[in-house]
Amino acid sequence: MRCGAGKKMAGNHPRNTTPMLSSRRCGAKTRSGKPCMSPAVAGKKRCRMHGGAPRSGAPRGNQNALKYGLYTREAIKERRQLRALLRQSRMLIQKIE
Repeated sequence: MRCGAGKKMAGNHPRNTTPMLSSRRCGAKTRSGKPCMSPAVAGKKRCRMHGGAPRSGAPRGNQNALKYGLYTREAIKERRQLRALLRQSRMLIQKIE
C-alpha cells in the first residue's frame, strides 16, 4: 500500500494566509545582509528565531550590562561640559587679542 493512499490532496483549499502575510516583518538582518522575512512575534519587533520568543533576551537587572568608566552618562555629560567650557574660553581669548 502506498503512503497516503486513499487521501485526496486539497490543492485548491482556501487558506486564510492574509493575517500572516499582512503582519509586521522581523527587523533582523540575516547573515547575507538581507532582512529576515519571518513575521514578528505579536507585540515585538523580532521573529521567534531572532529574539521575539517569550522570556528571550537578557534578564531584568542584568549586572553584566552595566556601564562604567568612560561610557557612563555622567562621564559623557562631564566631557561635553568641559568641551563647551574650552570652546567658550577660546572664543574669549580671541576677543581679547
